[in-house]
Amino acid sequence: MADINSLAGSTSLPLDIMGLFFFAYRDFTGDADALLERQGFGRAHHRVLYFVNLRPGMPVADLLDILKITKQSLARVLRQLIDNGYIEQRTGHADRRQRLLHATDKGRQFFAQLSATQASRIDGAIEAMPPEAARIVRQFLVGMVDPADRPVLDRLNLTAKL
Repeated sequence: MADINSLAGSTSLPLDIMGLFFFAYRDFTGDADALLERQGFGRAHHRVLYFVNLRPGMPVADLLDILKITKQSLARVLRQLIDNGYIEQRTGHADRRQRLLHATDKGRQFFAQLSATQASRIDGAIEAMPPEAARIVRQFLVGMVDPADRPVLDRLNLTAKL
């Protein structure tokens, strides 16, 4: 059975980066997963909290487009976050059919807790690299995203520091 070192020279697959990506993601999500589990939540709840905190007043339709999940899946997660006091839903001003999502104080505090260890992990990794590294990491991550989603990244202001 071949190991990654023997495959690396014989294939064009970036197996080392794929493996590093796996371990980085596992550790990046691990601390947050433990906090979420204590609340009876999962990663879908974290994603909703992230985007609602990033863009308060985000319409449900926009969230569906970003997460690429079904209405039914989002409805279950949103219902739990609303019922537990983390998110509130408001009617749109111009269009009364629109449902706009806002984090409550409890939702903002929980999101801050979830984000603290993740931000610390990112900051520590970038601080150990040359000054231009943060920009290069951002470029790499944008390069990993489907080009069709680039306008979404721009609207969410996720590409401002490129």
